[in-house]
Amino acid sequence: MIDLSLDPGAENILNMLKWMGKEKFRPLGIECDRKHEALPVDHPFFKEFMSFGVSFGMRALEEQGGKKKNGGGPKKMGRIGIMAAEEIAYWDQGVAMSLPGPGLGSPPIQIMGTEDQKKRFFGIFEDKTMPRWGCFALTEPSAGSDVSSIKMTCRKEGKFYILNGEKMFITNAARADWAVTFATIDKSLGRKGHRTFVVEKGTPGYRVGRIEQKMGLRGSETASLIYEECKVPEENLLGGEEHYQAKEGFKGAMGTFDMTRPAVAAMAIGIGRAAYEYVRDFVKENYMVNRPIPRYQKLKEKLNHMRRKLDTGRLLCWKAVWLMDHGKPNTLEASMAKAYCPPAALEVTREAMEVLGDAGVRNDYFVEKLFRDMKVFDIFEGTGQVQRIVMARRLVNLPAS
Repeated sequence: MIDLSLDPGAENILNMLKWMGKEKFRPLGIECDRKHEALPVDHPFFKEFMSFGVSFGMRALEEQGGKKKNGGGPKKMGRIGIMAAEEIAYWDQGVAMSLPGPGLGSPPIQIMGTEDQKKRFFGIFEDKTMPRWGCFALTEPSAGSDVSSIKMTCRKEGKFYILNGEKMFITNAARADWAVTFATIDKSLGRKGHRTFVVEKGTPGYRVGRIEQKMGLRGSETASLIYEECKVPEENLLGGEEHYQAKEGFKGAMGTFDMTRPAVAAMAIGIGRAAYEYVRDFVKENYMVNRPIPRYQKLKEKLNHMRRKLDTGRLLCWKAVWLMDHGKPNTLEASMAKAYCPPAALEVTREAMEVLGDAGVRNDYFVEKLFRDMKVFDIFEGTGQVQRIVMARRLVNLPAS
């Protein structure tokens, strides 16, 4: 049976996130959205946030709810993380994505990195007086969801690897101290040729490209990264060469998605919940829905439909991370959650705008922002189409090629 109960420590984390979300995340998110600017690196909120001793990313959650503090039983990292992800997104996902920490760069280092690499790359986050960021650089102009098609190249020269290519749509790329970067040593080898590096700021040939202007999630910064004859020390190849036998580089990227896709799906549910609760309260204040008027019955039916969509998505997320916490394969369930939740939450935000009528498209009404924030969730971390291919391969043995 899936156990979703929270221990006191996890409840404290969620209660703190609720307070922080109401007092900080949402006001800052609305401010960023109206200014069309991400929070700057030197914004005092980052140091204030760090003073609470909270950090995000899978590593932080493992420390807070992992095996070490759980008497050797199943980990709780995934379950705590999924609830935190929904709660944070409920208040403002753009600001949440801008928070200091290793971000999505954490899972591949956790999965593939040596102990020395973990110490080196996570060590910079031990200093709580200076905000620092990491990032996850996978998407390319011609390869995003289809990881096997990446074109960035790497070649070995002495004790260095030389990287050439471009990554795009990378969260916090311009401010990150390092970027987990995926490349191929030989395209003809397919997935077996994949390698994963940690490229540090200041590495020769490594620079930030374009800062993107986005329709939503404006609290965070998204940029491209350029690698031109970028000279990376061999010590920065995650896991070392011996790790890259039997497609381990590609497996590393896929293993990351098994951890992050349920979290992204939960974020979508959080945004959808914010829209649902906003319009639910609007209906309560403006309509006497218990009166036997057909239009009011339609409103009740629509609200019920929205709530069911969100509850169904939440259960898919929880099952995916429960399997992960118990060390069981969850690729199918992770893709199910990612395939279902973003379109479901987008439908909820769209229906919330419809209930508001003409006011629903006004920028000073919160739901319009949520609709713009929501749209990208069906694209990043693998589109809905890619999730359906992953599911088909496991349900009906669709060929991998």
